[in-house]
Amino acid sequence: QVQVVESGGGAVQAGGSLSLSCVASGRAFSTYGMGWFRQAPGKEREFVAAITRSTYYAASVKGRFTISRDNAKNTVYLQMNSLKPEDTAVYYCGAKGSWYDLTSPEYDFWGQGTQVTVSS
Repeated sequence: QVQVVESGGGAVQAGGSLSLSCVASGRAFSTYGMGWFRQAPGKEREFVAAITRSTYYAASVKGRFTISRDNAKNTVYLQMNSLKPEDTAVYYCGAKGSWYDLTSPEYDFWGQGTQVTVSS
């Protein structure tokens, strides 16, 4: 069982920045596809970004968000710049044993989520 724990959410004004972190337990971290998803009230969970040896982004965040990973620390990061009110959501980190279709929310392990609120 892999435990996933997110941190770093908070409240910020539009145009501001936040950085999220996600730590996943286990020795196999470097082999996992890692992804960030978000879910706003009344909406489905949506893909934000994912990373293997390559990075993948939703069109809505490309150029504003950056995903990275540090395998030595079992950690994946999401740097969010130029935040907009529509970025407001609970952000979830997921770990997947496969590198296939990381844009789908079919991940093996999830964190509890961290709230990001962007005010106008």
